[in-house]
Amino acid sequence: MNRLISRDFFSRKNTAKQGETPPLTFYQRIESGVAFVLTAVISIVIFVAVYRLVVDTVGNLLLGVANPLDHKVFQSVFGQIMTVMIALEFNHTLQYVVTREQSIIQIKTVLLIALLALTRKFIVLDLAEISAEHLFGLATVTFVLGVTYWLIRERDDRLV
Repeated sequence: MNRLISRDFFSRKNTAKQGETPPLTFYQRIESGVAFVLTAVISIVIFVAVYRLVVDTVGNLLLGVANPLDHKVFQSVFGQIMTVMIALEFNHTLQYVVTREQSIIQIKTVLLIALLALTRKFIVLDLAEISAEHLFGLATVTFVLGVTYWLIRERDDRLV
């Protein structure tokens, strides 16, 4: 009897029944907690950014202070929109970790967020104030991120 109890005790690595998710390890709980806190912080940043975007854009356009056809205004508004989009995508990615749909952040998603950030940089860039070296550096980083994303996607497509 004692032998059955000890063998049964040590052989139970997964106490979940068929169809249930296994219990979280200590590290997985910490990881989920951190992802939840980051999600909450980014959500606050998103709400503040959307509020500032709406207040600045609507206020300036209704008061006639900003001309929507002015290049600087256009860059500013679309730069703010891209900032919100980047934060939303980052928050969406963290939701996978919080809900345990994915155990780790996927590198393809990180690369896409980086490409979005670079796209935002190109939108708000003033070509009159930037050096050729700086522009070449941004173009090189964009190219390398794009090639890296393409290689990872090709590998994933072959695995499927």
